[in-house]
Amino acid sequence: MAYSKIVRFDVYRTLAFGSISGTFAAVGTALTKPLRLIKFTNTSNADLIVSFDAINNNIYLPAGSFDLYDLNANQDPTYDFKMQIGTQIYVKQASGAPSSGGIFVTGIYGVGE
Repeated sequence: MAYSKIVRFDVYRTLAFGSISGTFAAVGTALTKPLRLIKFTNTSNADLIVSFDAINNNIYLPAGSFDLYDLNANQDPTYDFKMQIGTQIYVKQASGAPSSGGIFVTGIYGVGE
């Protein structure tokens, strides 16, 4: 399998604090590229929960923090980890509602993938 040696940053996805509640809300649009690296940045003043299906709590993201996932770190050549095209990211408040900031999702993909 040939791997791209050129990377591109995908458009970031965001959701402002006023749209974050106790119910999962979509963060931007679904992925249109197979991401090799994904970063969640919580600039809000509330703890957040990230989900990939709007049902299950997948990632806990404390206020004012970020999580970075390099899906290809120490990669074995027999497999190729990527976030799937069409994946929709959702977020909700973990406890109290945020009153400032929001969440940003940044991704990196390989050219031609």
